[in-house]
Amino acid sequence: MKTAICPGSFDPVTLGHLDIINRSRVMFDKTIVAVMVNPAKRTMFTVEERIKLLKRCTEGMDNVEIVGFDGLLADYARQRDVKIIVKGLRALSDFEYEFQQALANKKLNPELETVFLTTSAENMFLSSSVVKQIASFGGDVSNFVPECILEDINARIREEGGKFS
Repeated sequence: MKTAICPGSFDPVTLGHLDIINRSRVMFDKTIVAVMVNPAKRTMFTVEERIKLLKRCTEGMDNVEIVGFDGLLADYARQRDVKIIVKGLRALSDFEYEFQQALANKKLNPELETVFLTTSAENMFLSSSVVKQIASFGGDVSNFVPECILEDINARIREEGGKFS
């Protein structure tokens, strides 16, 4: 069985994320969506909340598992006996960073391969940061995030006074 890990912060999950997850699950027998813990980042949602939101967004995708992890992706892949990482690319600038990460992961875990999927044209500009910035100024993000989590995002923005950009 071919399993892939699709890692990210998913803070919040966007339609671009779901596009990559959905395409990965079609390509592989199983896709593990790994929600990263990054202590250097101020997040809108906790890891536990992001996992719950992703589970809601991927309901019905029977070959998708949502997990949280803390540490090196190369080590986590080894623990799960996974040899494939799937990353989405929006622009050339994404490639540069992700290529460095792929090389580092390969050095740490020589069995690990990274597969890059280019985002759909309608999602090329889309990132969690863009969603947070628009929402923090009271903008409508309904075209950028799954409908099932829109109210969660808006409620968090109201709670925090829009301090996520």
